[in-house]
Amino acid sequence: MLKLIYYVPESHLELTKQAVFAAGAGGIGNYEHCAWQVLGTGQFKPVKGAKPFIGALDQLEQIPEWRVETIVAEDVAKVVAQALIKSHPYEEPAFEFIQIFEIDVD
Repeated sequence: MLKLIYYVPESHLELTKQAVFAAGAGGIGNYEHCAWQVLGTGQFKPVKGAKPFIGALDQLEQIPEWRVETIVAEDVAKVVAQALIKSHPYEEPAFEFIQIFEIDVD
């Protein structure tokens, strides 16, 4: 099992969540579309060759962004990543997968 963590501006928060859920993310037991999200501040500076969705070349940007976490089965991780990239407005969306271990507590 993996945890997907990504950062996205408010304008694309729901769009990206729906895309990763449709690709197979967010299932926990008998629940679907499970996620945790929190608002924070993202920082980046577009440089030569960039085509930023927000901001301008050579100018440091600090903007509100949502951090979204959801669960992904390893066998659909590639499809989920592709769905995220396709639905995300940034040229280089920041995301990561972290391996998590399930523990039987019974």
